[in-house]
Amino acid sequence: MTVDPGSIPPHALQRVIHTALEEDAPWGDVTSETLIPATATATATLGAREPGVLSGGAVFTAVMHAVDPAIQVDLRVADGTAFVPGDVLATVTGPARAVLRGERVALNLVQRMSGIATTTAQYVAAVAGTSARIVDTRKTTPGLRAIERYAVRCGGGHNHRTSLSDAVLAKDNHLAVLLASGIGLGTAIRAARARLGHTVHLEVEVDRIDQIEPVVAAGVDTIMLDNFTPDMLVEGIRVVGGRALVEASGGVSLDTVAAIAATGVDVISVGALTHSARALDLGLDMDVVDTAAAPTASD
Repeated sequence: MTVDPGSIPPHALQRVIHTALEEDAPWGDVTSETLIPATATATATLGAREPGVLSGGAVFTAVMHAVDPAIQVDLRVADGTAFVPGDVLATVTGPARAVLRGERVALNLVQRMSGIATTTAQYVAAVAGTSARIVDTRKTTPGLRAIERYAVRCGGGHNHRTSLSDAVLAKDNHLAVLLASGIGLGTAIRAARARLGHTVHLEVEVDRIDQIEPVVAAGVDTIMLDNFTPDMLVEGIRVVGGRALVEASGGVSLDTVAAIAATGVDVISVGALTHSARALDLGLDMDVVDTAAAPTASD
C-alpha cells in the first residue's frame, strides 16, 4: 500500500519543521560549524534496524530541504510499505554540515511516524476479515496531529474527527453537565440536530445498554459504546438495529481488538495508535565524506 504524501496539509508540515529546527539549532550547529570543513560533502544512508512500515519519507525530505535546498534525498521505499532490518529506505547527499544539522530532526519525525504506522498496521491485521475499521483519536502529540494522523493512514488505519471543530461528539463529561443542568439527553440531541448543518456528523458516547435506545431514537449518526465487553457490544448492536453506525472504544489493545471486531461493530477507535506507539529504530549513517576541496591542517 502506498499513501499520497501530499495529504499532509503543507502549512501544518512547514510549521512542524520550522519549530523543530529552531528548537534543535536556534543559533546554528556549533559542533559541525566548528569541526566540519565548510566544503565537505557527505552521502548518508537511512536504514532500517528493525522491521516496520514506513511513514514520513516526504517529511524526512522536507526537513533536509528546509536546512539546505542543495541536499538531495533519494527515497527508496514508499510510505505505507513494509520493510525489514537492513533495508535502505533513502539516501542523502549534500553539504556535510547541512546533513548533520538536519539529521536529528529528520530522524525524530520519520521514526515517530513509522512507529505509528507500524502499530496501526498490527491492529489492522488483527481485524482482517471483519467489517471493523480501525481509527485514531485526538490523543496525539500536541503540534504533531497532522503528521501523526497521516502515519495512521500509512498503516492502513483511518482518521476520526480532526479537531473539536469538525463534528459533534458528546462524551461522558458533556452528558454529566447536561444531567446537572436538568436537560434530558434525548432533548439535547434533538435540539442539536435542529441547529446543526446537514453535513455535520453527530455522535454520542454511552457506557450502558439502557442509554442506547434514547440516543438512537433522538437521531444520531454514530453511537459510541464505551468500555463494553464483547457480549455487551453484541447486545448493543442488536438494540441499535442498523439505525446508526456503532463505534467501540475503551479497553482496546492488540490482545482484545480481534474479539471486539468479531462482534460486528463498524468502527474501533484506538488511542494507543498515537499515544503509545514506540518510535521505530532507524538510523542515518554517513557512507562517504568528501573533504578533498577543503584546506588541510598544513595550509
